Amino acid sequence: MTRATDAVQGEVHAVGRAVSAAVRGPGRERDLVVQSLKAAGAGLLAWVVARLWLNDPMALMAPWVAVVLVQATVYSSLRRGTQQFAAICAGALIASAAQAVTDDTTGALALSLPLLMLLANWPRFGNQGVYAATTAIFTLTAGAVSPSTVGHRIGQAALGAVIGVAVNAFVLPPVHLRDVRENLSALAREAGDTLHLVASGLREGDWDASVTDEWSRAADRLQRRCQALGSARAWSEESLRLTSAPLRALHRVPQGVPPRSEDERFGRVAGHVTALTRALAVAADDARTPAPPQGEALRLYAGLLELIGDACRAEADRLGDPQAGPPVGDARREDEMEELRRRLQKSLQEHVGLGASVATVLGTLLLEAENIWVDAVPGQDDDAEDNAADSSHVTQVTPHGGRPGNTGR
Repeated sequence: MTRATDAVQGEVHAVGRAVSAAVRGPGRERDLVVQSLKAAGAGLLAWVVARLWLNDPMALMAPWVAVVLVQATVYSSLRRGTQQFAAICAGALIASAAQAVTDDTTGALALSLPLLMLLANWPRFGNQGVYAATTAIFTLTAGAVSPSTVGHRIGQAALGAVIGVAVNAFVLPPVHLRDVRENLSALAREAGDTLHLVASGLREGDWDASVTDEWSRAADRLQRRCQALGSARAWSEESLRLTSAPLRALHRVPQGVPPRSEDERFGRVAGHVTALTRALAVAADDARTPAPPQGEALRLYAGLLELIGDACRAEADRLGDPQAGPPVGDARREDEMEELRRRLQKSLQEHVGLGASVATVLGTLLLEAENIWVDAVPGQDDDAEDNAADSSHVTQVTPHGGRPGNTGR
């Protein structure tokens, strides 16, 4: 009982937060309200046209189709409208043919429904194929079936499709640009948070498999955020199809979104953060050969991760602000990072004499940090890539602490 009560309270709080967000300002919640009201308005308009204007006593199909076709984008409304209309035509025609063959409603349903449900899986219908079967049910159970009633159903569907698509296209047409910016900013911020989380654990020094598991879960969340960003980018691009010109005429296009290259940039950051956490997880596993670095080297590395995390957070603020300009570097932070990198390179050379496993782990960690630096810190591409190459050169050592080999990148 307590669990059910908590679940209900949680849902009530979630609804309250959504309502508050919709009232506060533009966002997903307000977009949802607008789309819901548009769908309701399209259905009501289709009913008025079909029932009151055209005096149709069976004005069912028009409002039904109109409501369904107010989709998340104008392009998807048009595409699904075409698919649904084709499915409705197929359902009405096959149902009428089955009625003519059997001259019995039950027999016509038994003959047409299996065929229509198989036809519903045809890829050309998308997810609208089921409407072929539902149209057949409406056609066969609504009374006498004749060419005029079939034509009536198809005409009603066409009317509803036209109204639904028109309402979606010309009444506050949906443009999903905000989600890209929000997801990209969140990805940059979560990358910074994950780096700070790892840095904090390394500085404390007492980290084991349970701690690295937490870091790995944080890295997994980054990958899910990358997937969400990819989905948001696809919706953004689709939402501009067929709507960009009229929106520009109405001056309703929201602020543009960051270019796709920013998605790729922080996708690489997320990949390197994931590789870094995996390297640390291997180092913390007692059953594995690689050993984690200790002492001053670990503290220097934690400081480097924190500075890179700060840069990710700064980029998150910039990417989240539609008025922000291009990325600008922070000279003080970059000087600190360069100093830490220099000291870590020196420490890595000292670790070579301690054995292959210790030097390999520190070299791998430094390489991943510098890979993140390349993408997270504006203007560091050339210098950081050279530094990362230097790190990879010292990572390869012989099992007996011999001279480092040149592995390249």
